[in-house]
Parts: sequence; structure tokens; C-alpha cells
Amino acid sequence: MSMDKEVLQEGMTEQANGVISIMKAHDLSARYVSDGYHTFDELYYHRMILFSLLCKTNRDKAWKSWLHDDGTMFDDSFIVGIETSEGQYTYHYGKEYWDEFNVKELEKAPEYDGHKPEDITRLLSLI
Repeated sequence: MSMDKEVLQEGMTEQANGVISIMKAHDLSARYVSDGYHTFDELYYHRMILFSLLCKTNRDKAWKSWLHDDGTMFDDSFIVGIETSEGQYTYHYGKEYWDEFNVKELEKAPEYDGHKPEDITRLLSLI
């Protein structure tokens, strides 16, 4: 039975990715897509607030920059990171959130260490 559930979840993920791709192709935003409780927009905003609190609580380990280590950056964005004993963890945010992150500003971000979304548990090492 669990295999059927996994197959179903994989299929649903593929369908959701397909719908979002179609929306983007038609210049529609996924910001307002909802699970019935929250929109993507709300969840990303919540994540930003929570990460800003974590960074403020660990100011000695957190930083922000308008540039990646190679001097590039996405349009109207900046990067925020925090160094943990297990490596760094970072997010990109729109310029309107710059002041939410009261941490040291670097000319360029430290070199990317290859972390991925599943490395979120690195943040637990800050406790």
C-alpha cells in the first residue's frame, strides 16, 4: 500500500510541476496558488520572517550581500546566509526585504558550499 502512495505522490508532484510550468509559460504567477490554507506568497513571506529572526538571533554567524561570490546576482535580489557548524545555509530575497535582515553586509557572499534544500537541518546545529 505504501508503494501506491509513493507512486501517487510522485505523480501529483509531476502534475503540480507541470501546472506551474504552464502558468509560467503564460506569464502567470504561482504566488497565489494555495493548498486551501496558505498561498505560496504567504509561505515564502513566513519563511523570510522566520529566517530573519534566526539571523538576528545569530548575528555573529549571519551575513547579507547584493552579490554572489562571483559578482553576479538575480535581478532586484540579494542573498542572506548563516554559517553553521555543518556548513552554510542561504536564501535569496527581493530587495524590498533588505532591511528585514539586520546582519553584517558583505561586498560579496562567501563561496557557495553546494548546500541543497535537504540540508535545511544544518540550521538545527545552531541550537
